[in-house]
Amino acid sequence: MPFAVAGDELQIGGISVSRLAARVGSTPFYAYDRALISARVKELRAVLPAEVHLHFAMKANPMPAVVQHLAPQVDGFDVASGGELRVALDAGMSPALISFAGPGKSDTELTQAIAAGITLNAESPDEVTRIARIGAALGIAPNVAIRVNPDFELKSSGMKMSGGPKQFGVDAEAVPALLKDMKSLPIHFAGFHIFSGSQNLSADAIIEAQAKTLDLAVQLAAHAPRPPGLLNLGGGFGIPYFPGETRLDLARVAAFMRDTLAPNARRRLPGTQLVIELGRYLVGEAGVYICRVIERKISRGQVFLVTDGGLHHHLAASGNFGQVVRKNYPVVIANRVQGSKRESASVVGPLCTPLDLLGDRMDLACAESGDLVAVLQSGAYGYTASPHRFLSHPIPVEVLV
Repeated sequence: MPFAVAGDELQIGGISVSRLAARVGSTPFYAYDRALISARVKELRAVLPAEVHLHFAMKANPMPAVVQHLAPQVDGFDVASGGELRVALDAGMSPALISFAGPGKSDTELTQAIAAGITLNAESPDEVTRIARIGAALGIAPNVAIRVNPDFELKSSGMKMSGGPKQFGVDAEAVPALLKDMKSLPIHFAGFHIFSGSQNLSADAIIEAQAKTLDLAVQLAAHAPRPPGLLNLGGGFGIPYFPGETRLDLARVAAFMRDTLAPNARRRLPGTQLVIELGRYLVGEAGVYICRVIERKISRGQVFLVTDGGLHHHLAASGNFGQVVRKNYPVVIANRVQGSKRESASVVGPLCTPLDLLGDRMDLACAESGDLVAVLQSGAYGYTASPHRFLSHPIPVEVLV
């Protein structure tokens, strides 16, 4: 657990959770620790080769205050919607350092992106055609990178984004023909975006995927209208959520990037900027979701802590955001982390569904009505990945501390 504990109470941004709850004024809420976010960026900077640019994948946490905090610390932003693009620009990031990926971009979003001067990661030949048409109407030559769907995947990933039929990117075997067609279009070819998967804790898998990504980019570059200016390697760096998971060996991945990948890229793709985009690895462990116990209930010998939070605020913690077999996120009683007594208890929310489960039969300090429950590892894919309007309960607050 990255958060400090003092007086048996969780500390967030150097503030006790009970005092922070009073400051926020209501529960539930998400809190993000700015010092922990900065420390993670500093940790990465210390080991990654300087020539590899670090981008923040905003889809992990697009809270404006978080984005603004990260803007001066990273080398760019990767956005996934027109809404995220507005937040990125408001944060002061140079348009030249923003890229936009995702299938199904609307003409309105493409127009926004082209007018802003950012790089569009095109997901299909049809999207390239629409980009060229909109750019011509605006009198702007759009910056376009091709998102490639390679014939390999990032093994051991929580979510696989490549290999086989995918809605993401252009199949690698179809890219040469698209690159040929692009030579006659009024667009500026920027490079390649090759994102293979996310939430990976295997250094071996990440290293293998990065090596294959460079090989593929070299092959495709031979067909490009000009040398690629950038190669976005994707990300995939995961964080441990569940018991038994081992933290990613960052030093090993960084050593490969420093000693092998970067030198090979300089030799094989001279002048090409390498980029990695990380989301949850930057912010996931710096966030916590806080809710309050409304009632302690015992049903046939099982203790239920009924809270004012739930799956409508934190879908991932309920197990309904990508989990096949439900596992518990790390959960503590925030104002009595160890407690004088402990018990097995389930943490549930106020919704009328058995899916509203934040912790199932967990070892927790004995809690009563009014106590605060903290769901850790909640800085990524929490607030914006949840169905807030389900059953019309209040929407949680977000704070950066």
